[in-house]
Amino acid sequence: MTTESTLTHSHDTHPTVFTQAQLEWLPWLEPLPEAELTERHFAGLVDASRAKSPYFRLLARDPDILGARTRTDKDIFYNPEAGLPRAERELSAAAASRYNGCIYCASVHARFASHFSQRTEDVQRLLDEGVKADLGERWSAIVAASVALSATPSAFGPEHIELLRAQGLDDLAIADVIHGAAFFNWANRLMLSLGEPQENAAA
Repeated sequence: MTTESTLTHSHDTHPTVFTQAQLEWLPWLEPLPEAELTERHFAGLVDASRAKSPYFRLLARDPDILGARTRTDKDIFYNPEAGLPRAERELSAAAASRYNGCIYCASVHARFASHFSQRTEDVQRLLDEGVKADLGERWSAIVAASVALSATPSAFGPEHIELLRAQGLDDLAIADVIHGAAFFNWANRLMLSLGEPQENAAA
């Protein structure tokens, strides 16, 4: 299947609203075929299951940078030592993705935020109403800080730190908010420049 035919097909299934549904992602550049991945590529992927993803196989064209990216990602979101609960790390990523207009990333991290918090309706409110949605004081403070970093880093300031501290976040938890939003502020732009989401054909 050629890139042109794939893109033509994707226009019929391109999601136009934010969703917690599982989406697929269509690259505009050719990812490495899974059968051609070498040990060096798998070292960059870190997690071998990511070889199934066209996004990661595309990034695997530079396995050293991908390896640094993947280890950073895993440390921000999967490191259980202190800091924010997993649900709120995912909320930070979902908020940045919602603000930046990355439907695919927002869907992934909204699902994780819902799963770990069991606050599916609040997460959906973020997707439906946007980053100004009232999610309660603690979650709204996390979203506000994440959005400020996403808009421009200099928009993030002491007032955001004070709001987070008022909601009981310590230094490590605040660092997790910053890292989650900063990472996806970058990752959204990368994903938006390399391809587009499409609805899951199996759904």
